[in-house]
Amino acid sequence: MFQLHDGEQWRTGMNSTPIFAVHTPDQFYQQLVAAAPDRATGKPNPAKLKAFYAANPETKPFQDWVKGHAPSSSLANAAYYSINAFRFVDSAGNSRAVRWAVAPETPYAPITDAEKSEKNFLQADLTQRLQAGPLRWHLILTVAAPGDPTDDATMQWPDDRRHIDAGTLVIDRDTSQDDGACRDVNFDPTILPAGIKPSNDPLLAARSAAYALSFKRRTREEALHSDIHYPQPNGARS
Repeated sequence: MFQLHDGEQWRTGMNSTPIFAVHTPDQFYQQLVAAAPDRATGKPNPAKLKAFYAANPETKPFQDWVKGHAPSSSLANAAYYSINAFRFVDSAGNSRAVRWAVAPETPYAPITDAEKSEKNFLQADLTQRLQAGPLRWHLILTVAAPGDPTDDATMQWPDDRRHIDAGTLVIDRDTSQDDGACRDVNFDPTILPAGIKPSNDPLLAARSAAYALSFKRRTREEALHSDIHYPQPNGARS
């Protein structure tokens, strides 16, 4: 979440892949159904997943990307992507479709088998790295050309599109997710400052609604299990 000088916020909600597996909310729901754990095994049924992918060939670019990109060994050496397209609007009202990513200065390295076996190794690694100094990523804007799809997150734009290094993201400390500032933030990707607007990608509205519901359920559960009592207008406590 970027806090701007005039009080506006930009909540980015980025992912570690440049594209998404599906391009509509209905497809995403069907994917979740197909990936639901089998009661007998506790794991997804491979046959159901295979049938879903066969019925939705749009998922192939995502599957191919994942197969060709092993997960990074650190939060610090991974890139993060907007996934969806957005529209940047200038003071004259001219609009351009844009996707963005933050690219790390820390060299990429794939995850090792030893790291896979360690619990919370990503958080431990991040804390250790920050003790040695700040970590940096470059905010890279990719500008669409006419005809590039803005409503389909399963499709990447060609590599020859214009790329703009728009600034540097610096992280110099971390805090616990249990009581840190991010705990009470709904990272809705449609909360944008003036000059940035959502595109016509149908996933954006679905993400906004799902994140809001998730945030509501999480904070309600925390309140139910908390020993903190808040005063009510009638003098009661909850």
